Amino acid sequence: MNIAHPFMEGNGRSTRIWLDLILKKQLKKCMDWSKISKRDYMNAMMLSPTKSSVLKTLVKNALTSKINDREMFRKGIDHSYLLRRK
Repeated sequence: MNIAHPFMEGNGRSTRIWLDLILKKQLKKCMDWSKISKRDYMNAMMLSPTKSSVLKTLVKNALTSKINDREMFRKGIDHSYLLRRK
């Protein structure tokens, strides 16, 4: 998704939403985005086309089963905007 998304702006947010939906449907898990620093996330996204293991490790370490927790959802949205800021 990171590579396929046609625009640089919104790419990360789109990828995070897409990933959360897949994880929720397939694994009954979601991401706790507050467990991932902006630096680590940006590094993993840059490496993802050739070295996906870095991104996989970040995802694995931030998974939670709180898929119906509204607070977790809100925190994920808030964190998406924090990750976006320069």
